[in-house]
Amino acid sequence: MSRITCPTLSTRVTTAESAVAHIRPGDNVGMSGFTGAGYPKAIPTALHDLMVAAHARGEDFRVGLWTGASTAPDADGVLARAHGVSSRLPYNSDPTMRRLINTGEVDYVDAHLSHSAQHMWFGFYGNLDVAVVEVTAVLPGGLLVPSSSVGNNKTWLEQADRVILEVNHWQPRELEGFHDLYYGAALPPDRRPIQLTDPMQRIGDPYLRVDPAKVVAVVETNRPDRNSPFSPPDDTSRAIADHVVDFLRAEVEAGRIPPSLLPLQSGVGNVANAVLAGPDDSEFTDLVAFTEVIQGRAARPARQRHDPRRVRDLLRALRRRRRALHRQHQQLQGPDPAAQRGDLQPPRARAATRRHRDERHDRGRHLRQRQLHPHRRQRDHERHRRER
Repeated sequence: MSRITCPTLSTRVTTAESAVAHIRPGDNVGMSGFTGAGYPKAIPTALHDLMVAAHARGEDFRVGLWTGASTAPDADGVLARAHGVSSRLPYNSDPTMRRLINTGEVDYVDAHLSHSAQHMWFGFYGNLDVAVVEVTAVLPGGLLVPSSSVGNNKTWLEQADRVILEVNHWQPRELEGFHDLYYGAALPPDRRPIQLTDPMQRIGDPYLRVDPAKVVAVVETNRPDRNSPFSPPDDTSRAIADHVVDFLRAEVEAGRIPPSLLPLQSGVGNVANAVLAGPDDSEFTDLVAFTEVIQGRAARPARQRHDPRRVRDLLRALRRRRRALHRQHQQLQGPDPAAQRGDLQPPRARAATRRHRDERHDRGRHLRQRQLHPHRRQRDHERHRRER
């Protein structure tokens, strides 16, 4: 089955070599990717060849490279080897790119990952000329099924003048519905707190959005993410894990945190992955996490234990989500109103935010009605509503 079902964008499928013609010397290019997941696979290599050919003719061809985090040798690495990057933000772990940064050839903005998107909205980095974003599928109306990472993709797609999409067939098509993308933000002085207080909440949409008029090329690929193997835990990392577990036990015994602990956040790399083995092999159960990266032990715990009630609630939520997904897909189809630069919340997004709030209110009211007479279930639903 085709991954590109949007009639408009299916006519713009082309090769990577043709697509990079839309990237010009001096452009700022925002690419997808977060620690080796969901980065573009074909465009960086084609752009490398274009840069090398330009340099051979004596022409300067360099771009500013913005991402969500680090990418991979076939993205950061190939562009660094072409000496085609003038500036880089917000994070890099490629050794070739790091050497060019340290020698001063590449200007580096060492900002925190969480600041880069909003700083771009504020105009600190200048105009974003091109967005190159990997997705899993392209649906009608400019709806995009995200890939294995999100990072700054929402911002890049909204703010870029031109967009190149890479549709990666290697990514599971079942990723549709997995993501939760919040379109309710706004610039100061209209900013509001993001009402996310529990990892099980869903406050956004399962799709990224793009104005089809801005998409200049769609490239199909079938290549895996960079999945570096982890080193086995050593004595040092096991000792750190033991200290973490001892600390958590002491906090529970002192009554400062509950037995299920507070939401956790794991880091990236071998040590963080090994440290997670401590809580995983301990007596703690039903742990939750707020984290920007899921890796190794966090994604595949060796001893995963669940409260049956939480499993039941999760299954019910997943069934409701599946039923709502089709309805939401139909409601979101169709081109969105053109967003003005600096407007973080297009009109359709504001309507969707209100709709989701109303749906949550109605769902909560329904649950309270059932609690009045649980043995009757929904038989007297209307009468209960009127009595209330």
